[in-house]
Amino acid sequence: MQGTLPLDIIIELTGCQIWQQDNLILSDVNLSVARGEFLYLVGRVGSGKTSLIKTINAQLPLKQGTGIVAGYDLVKLKNRDIPFLRRKLGIVFQDFQLLTDRSVYDNLDFVLKATGWKDKNEINGRIGQVLEKVGLGHKGYKMPHQLSGGEQQRVVIGRALLNDPDIILADEPTGNLDPETSEGIIKLLMEISKTGRAVIIATHNQTILKNFPARTVRFQDGKLQEVQEDEEIELEKL
Repeated sequence: MQGTLPLDIIIELTGCQIWQQDNLILSDVNLSVARGEFLYLVGRVGSGKTSLIKTINAQLPLKQGTGIVAGYDLVKLKNRDIPFLRRKLGIVFQDFQLLTDRSVYDNLDFVLKATGWKDKNEINGRIGQVLEKVGLGHKGYKMPHQLSGGEQQRVVIGRALLNDPDIILADEPTGNLDPETSEGIIKLLMEISKTGRAVIIATHNQTILKNFPARTVRFQDGKLQEVQEDEEIELEKL
C-alpha cells in the first residue's frame, strides 16, 4: 500500500503504461510532481489527460510501471485503501456535479459526513473555512441554481478542499465558464498551490496558458512531453 518518496515529491510515475480496458492510451509515462507545484496538462480531446487523472486517483488501475501518489503505491493498492488515497486528493470537474436539491452548506456537509466527520461544531467550522477560502463566505444558504457558473465552480473547489488534500486534480475546470470567470478560478487554484498542495489542471484554454504561465506537459501520440518555457503552446496544432 504505502510507498516512499523524497519529502517534497507527492506524485512519482515511472515507466507507466496507462490502459482503458484493452486500449493502451499512454506509454512510457514519467512524471514527477512536487508539493506546491502548479501543473497544466494539455492535448487534444482523447489524448489521455483524463485517463492520467483517473489513474492518479485509482479509477483506472495501474498495471505496468511504478506509481506513488501521496504515499500510496498504485500498483499494490488494495481496494480497501482506495478511499484513504482519495482523501488525499481533491477533484474538480468541469460540470460541477453538485447536488442540486441541497444548499451549498448541505453539499459540503454531505461530503464531510460521508468521509467520517461526526462532530457538528467541527463540520460547521470546516465548511466556514473552505467557503471563506473560495470567496463564498456568505453563500452557504444558497441553492446551486441561485449561483453563477463561476460561483458553482468555487463551491466545487471548496468541496475539493474539505479534507485538506495534498493534491488537487482539476479536469477542464473552466470548460463551462466565460473568460473573466475562468481567470478568477485559475487565480484561486494558483493561490491554493501556494499553500503547499500540488494542483494539476487538464485544460484546452489557450488564453489561460498564455496569461497564467506555469509548468506544462503536452499529451501527443500516446506520450507525455514537457513543454519548454519559451515554447508557444498551440493547442489547435496538437
